[in-house]
Amino acid sequence: MDDYHRFKVVLIGDSAVGKSQLHARFARDEFSMDSKATIGVDFQARTLVIDHKTIKAEIWDTAGQERYRGAVGAMLVYDITKRESFDHIPRWLEDLRAHADKNIVIILIGNKMDLEDQRSVPMEDAKEFAEKQGLFFLETSALNSTNAKNSFNTLLIEILNTVNKKNLSSSEKQGHAGHAQEISTKSTMCCNS
Repeated sequence: MDDYHRFKVVLIGDSAVGKSQLHARFARDEFSMDSKATIGVDFQARTLVIDHKTIKAEIWDTAGQERYRGAVGAMLVYDITKRESFDHIPRWLEDLRAHADKNIVIILIGNKMDLEDQRSVPMEDAKEFAEKQGLFFLETSALNSTNAKNSFNTLLIEILNTVNKKNLSSSEKQGHAGHAQEISTKSTMCCNS
C-alpha cells in the first residue's frame, strides 16, 4: 500500500508543561486534571487520513536519547505560565538536533493558553525564537482543546511534505520510488553546518 505511512513523533520539554495532556487530547480527546508525571514511556497511536493518505501517528512521551531513534517529528513543549520552561527550550532543541535525524520536523508548542492571565512568556518571544530556529510554532490548550489537534496535524502534514520531497529526490537519483516510512539518517543534501 503506497499511501500508508507510519510516523514516529516525540514530545519533549520540561515536566509539568502538559505533554501528557496534549498527548491524551490528540489520541483520545481526553483531558485529566490529576495527571501524574510520566515515568518511563507514554505511547499512543492514532490513525488519520491526510491528503488521501493513511497515516499512523505514533506519539512518544519518553525520556532518554534513544527516544529520538526513528522519529520524523518532534513537539517541543513549554508552559506559557512558566518562563523557566521556555528558557530551557534551547537546551532541549540542542539535544534534539544532536541526536535526531537532521530532517526531523519540529514544532514549538506554547501550552496552557487558557491561563492567559498568568502568562509569563509573551507570544512574540516564542514566535521570534521559532523563526530564528526554523521551527513551526503554535500556542495550545490541552484543557479546552484549542489548537491541540491542529498542532499535531500541522506537524504530520509537514512530515508528509518532507517525506514526499525526499522521495522525489531519491527516486530521481535511483530511478525508482523510495519508501516513505524509511526516513534515512543519511541525507542526500550537502554539508553539515
